[in-house]
Amino acid sequence: MTEFAWPLAMLVALVAGIFSGYPVAFVLSGIGIVFAFLAGVPILFLSTGVSRIYSGILTNWLLIAIPLFVFMGLMLERSGVAERLLRSLAALFGRLPGGYAFAVAIIGVVMAASTGIIGASVVLMGMMALPAMTQARYDPKVSTGLIAASGTLGILIPPSIMLIVLGDQLRVSVGDLFMGAIGPGLLLAGLYFLYLIAIAIFQPHRMPPLDHAPAESRKAAMLGLARDLLAPIILVVSVLGTIVAGIATPTEAAAIGAAGAMILALFSGNLDLATLRTAVRDTTKTTAMIIFVMIGATIFSVIFRRLGGDEMVIHAFDALGTGPYFVLFTIMALVFVLGFFLDWVEIALVVVPLVAPVVTSLDFGMTQPETLTWFAIALAVNMQTSFLTPPFGYALFYLRGVAKDISIGTIYRGIIPFVLLQITALVLLILFPQISLWMVAQ
Repeated sequence: MTEFAWPLAMLVALVAGIFSGYPVAFVLSGIGIVFAFLAGVPILFLSTGVSRIYSGILTNWLLIAIPLFVFMGLMLERSGVAERLLRSLAALFGRLPGGYAFAVAIIGVVMAASTGIIGASVVLMGMMALPAMTQARYDPKVSTGLIAASGTLGILIPPSIMLIVLGDQLRVSVGDLFMGAIGPGLLLAGLYFLYLIAIAIFQPHRMPPLDHAPAESRKAAMLGLARDLLAPIILVVSVLGTIVAGIATPTEAAAIGAAGAMILALFSGNLDLATLRTAVRDTTKTTAMIIFVMIGATIFSVIFRRLGGDEMVIHAFDALGTGPYFVLFTIMALVFVLGFFLDWVEIALVVVPLVAPVVTSLDFGMTQPETLTWFAIALAVNMQTSFLTPPFGYALFYLRGVAKDISIGTIYRGIIPFVLLQITALVLLILFPQISLWMVAQ
């Protein structure tokens, strides 16, 4: 056997296991345990995995923020904020070419900064906005692509559970990641707006004005918009503001956000026992999925490293024999391709620990904390595309569930321009690291 036969065999088995359709958490842990016995790893060594699971996951204070932010997003979705915002924005922009599309993009940004729950945002906007856009004779490729892409902004714009997981994996401050992700998130939203402006100018027939836009005066519409924006702005400031000011940790800020979302739901009259029960159940399911994958990834990585996996990955990238940016491009290309088939959770927990030592060994002219922060946010922008790329883009299936009269082929074609815009944002972020670093505390 060659020096790296065992870790290479583990990777092959992992790919086969993932494509078998078996739950990824059990594939990861099962492969780790099976190869530990096959390779003759001492049984006592498995206790290392148990220790890391307990200290790194089960008693990790940072990870408590995950269920809190998930709960916050679910409660905010039920508070009716998005519906009120859509009505106000439709009254303000609906009579303009592409006005309703701009309203959807704005709501996508607001909901992203308030919830971070992809499925909820895509389904909610699909149910609210898509019928009106269809009635206004919008090109279905534009409307479906915009709704899916805008809904995925929540995985990048803080508060984001993806950034929490990446911060834990890379040992980077989650507060720094939250601050660093604001620039790329707004850049991506800005590219969406430029794309919509281009369509409105050169192809207005694809986004005609609404036939039945709410008939309100501009002053009344602006007052209504300001009123409906007040609640989410207060919530965002209470979460991100306390982190930036150093008043609260991300976990404590998540608790503030969860409590604030419940208060908003209460004041809107949408908080009852059934709503609370549903939110708690969905929070538990989402959190359990992430934690179980983390446990499986921990077992896999412990055995993989014991068998020389880290050295194999480093040797593979050293064999490229080129500069740091080519290595970074290779990593990003690998993550992009994996996004066609894997969820961001699997990529973050399996791939990131393998490539992190390679990235830290490269010289990008920055300090190591800056390099890891920049790398983490670039990964987040890259992994965001996994929600949009077929065949397994989750946002596409969320939207297909509510857009039953639109074919999946139309949805696939509609997201192509937005995937290209995400790649553009990623390239700009790599070329100009200050996009993500200018707000990070040094």
